[in-house]
Amino acid sequence: MLPASLARYLPVLDWGRRYDRNALTNDLIAAIIVTIMLVPQSLAYALLAGLPPEAGIYASILPIILYAIFGTSRALAVGPVAVVSLMTAAAVGQVAEAGTMGYAAAALTLALLSGMILLAMGLLRLGFIANFLSHPVIAGFITASGILIATSQIGHIAGIKTEGHTLPEMLGSLWRNLGQINFITLVIGVSATGFLFWVRKGLKPLLRAKGVGPRMADVLTKAGPVAAVVATTVAVWGLGLDQFGVKIVGDVPSNLPPLTMPDLSPDLVSALFLPALLISVIGFVESISVAQTLAAKKRQRIVPDQELIGLGAANIGAAFTGGYPVTGGFARSVVNFDAGAETPAAGAFTAVGLAIAAVALTPLVFFLPKATLAATIIVAVLSLVDLSILRRAWGYATADFIAVATTIGLTLIMGVEVGVSAGVLVSVLLHLYNTSRPHIAEVGLVEGTEHFRNIRRHAVLTDPSLVTVRVDESLYYANARYLEDYLYDRVLRDKAARNVVLMMTAVNEIDLSALESLEAINTRLSEIGIDLHLSEVKGPVMDRLKRSHFLHDLSGRIYLSQFAAFCDLTSLCDRKLKAAE
Repeated sequence: MLPASLARYLPVLDWGRRYDRNALTNDLIAAIIVTIMLVPQSLAYALLAGLPPEAGIYASILPIILYAIFGTSRALAVGPVAVVSLMTAAAVGQVAEAGTMGYAAAALTLALLSGMILLAMGLLRLGFIANFLSHPVIAGFITASGILIATSQIGHIAGIKTEGHTLPEMLGSLWRNLGQINFITLVIGVSATGFLFWVRKGLKPLLRAKGVGPRMADVLTKAGPVAAVVATTVAVWGLGLDQFGVKIVGDVPSNLPPLTMPDLSPDLVSALFLPALLISVIGFVESISVAQTLAAKKRQRIVPDQELIGLGAANIGAAFTGGYPVTGGFARSVVNFDAGAETPAAGAFTAVGLAIAAVALTPLVFFLPKATLAATIIVAVLSLVDLSILRRAWGYATADFIAVATTIGLTLIMGVEVGVSAGVLVSVLLHLYNTSRPHIAEVGLVEGTEHFRNIRRHAVLTDPSLVTVRVDESLYYANARYLEDYLYDRVLRDKAARNVVLMMTAVNEIDLSALESLEAINTRLSEIGIDLHLSEVKGPVMDRLKRSHFLHDLSGRIYLSQFAAFCDLTSLCDRKLKAAE
């Protein structure tokens, strides 16, 4: 019997014991489909990251195997993804020049740092940190990243040079080089883009209408990028278009991933640590979202902290095998799931397929035009762009709109690191602002019931001598003074008030600053002849209050229910009973 702790950190020991022939068949089919999809995609994302094309394949072999051992998702496909590739290019481009040995070494260091951060977060069970990235911020960041990625590839489509990591820089570069368009490259790029868009939307319905089975139609649709790669490669080779300025992939080494060593010089590590942290968190959020969505469809369970360990191991593996930072990709994971993957072994089989491709197929992509890879990237990332999030956020909550707009705007104008950092900061600041001004309602008794509602929204019973206030927020340092000011203003304008009841149904926590404010409220109300009472205090909050002197010094009482407080402090309950008699 294996120790529980070992089984916890090695999920492969759990699903591996139940592996059978049926799971093997389904995993092999899924692996074939995903491998077909990943070969051109891996090459394209390496191009996006500013790395040699083989780096994309290398980053898709050992990382997938390591995730299969340590990860908990049955369908998540790990490897290079568009957003992380863009962030890699932005981070490494600040410390080295693209195309140099230093650039590739820095990408390895970035992967290692990201892996170590993810692994440490997993071992310390810090998966909750990702919760600080709100959905509007993530949606805004991914939308802006999709725009940046698509814009960065326009140069490859047109055969001109594109520079910069922000939208103004890219557009300026495109404008300056507009006269250098290679029209043969443009025809290839536009044709490939149009074909891939048609494949994504129109090929499967056409095949089904022709009588092709659903599984085969799905495989052929997923093989669309491969068809574009083959067609354009043959065209460039057969017509000698590389002699007319069409940029091609060129020589790609035909070997398995090499053993590589990241550069651990202190200056480089310190320069890349913050980008590695952002890549880790963004990658984890993207990965866990996909994994949980797919797992829910089969009533499977994802363990976020173990996912951190799995992704950390995958990135460390990429660092030592010529890759760059990886995470779970949305498109490939959905394909893996739809293709029938039963276990993470499908990923391991995919790695074997990619290893075969790295050895046997790389000579065949020598004449592959970079415009085709750019088309593959554009078609993939434009599905990430969702500008409707701005309209939805505007219609629902101003704070969310500000967070989304800030994230999109700063990501486009100042780059991915500034954009996502600012988005998180704005979200936190808006949360602090909103919770610092909690909703406070004065409530009264709904006649004929024991329920209390806002006096501004309902016809309720009240007593001039009693002020009952419901605080709809936990009390902490940012909002404690706001509650003080509200109560003082309320009782000072009402000379008849003799009792104040704080109805605490929504108060889940009271920190030390809020406790001191409650003590100050109690003292000041006592000085003007008003007793302070509490009602419906939750158990954990009461436990903490008992550790202080507040309950001993409280001028009033603590009531189990607001109705009990209302009946004890007013005569309205007695009148109702007499009327009923």
